[in-house]
Amino acid sequence: MPRRFRALFAAFSAALAAACGESETPSPAELTRDAIGHYCGMIVADHPGPKGHIFIEGTAEPLWFSSVRDAIAFTMLPEEPKRIAAIYVNDMGRADRDSPEPGTWIEARGAWYAIETRRPGGMGAPEAIPFADRPAAEAFAAAHGGRVTAFEDIPESFILPAPPTAPTHEPPG
Repeated sequence: MPRRFRALFAAFSAALAAACGESETPSPAELTRDAIGHYCGMIVADHPGPKGHIFIEGTAEPLWFSSVRDAIAFTMLPEEPKRIAAIYVNDMGRADRDSPEPGTWIEARGAWYAIETRRPGGMGAPEAIPFADRPAAEAFAAAHGGRVTAFEDIPESFILPAPPTAPTHEPPG
């Protein structure tokens, strides 16, 4: 079969599968120096701590996040796309904190998170620290404070804290 017919057949098959409600979950991408943080605009690899990336349906390249908290915030913000094909975070039970290694990605929605701990994320802010196994998350929380929660139970107030209120100034008089 000529190459252009194979390509056309592959594209037709993918479109047919999508139309039938079948979609293939993208595999996790590996971090390179080309990965730029979706919110911060910085090189993701330059920041320590767990990271995340999200695939939006119909896109080949993921959106990268310098922290897991930013990746989770993406899912909560009303202005961001909701057609999420996959969310990947580093399993900190297997990854080096300073520079998570290739092959340590897990699907975020099935992970356990240590939150409200004394360990900040790569951007110096509070972090939701992901683990594939609940016992590993519980051991981390026991050592560093905090508590363990599933993805769907992470409080929005932890991820998207209210902005500080400005002091009110009464007019003189």
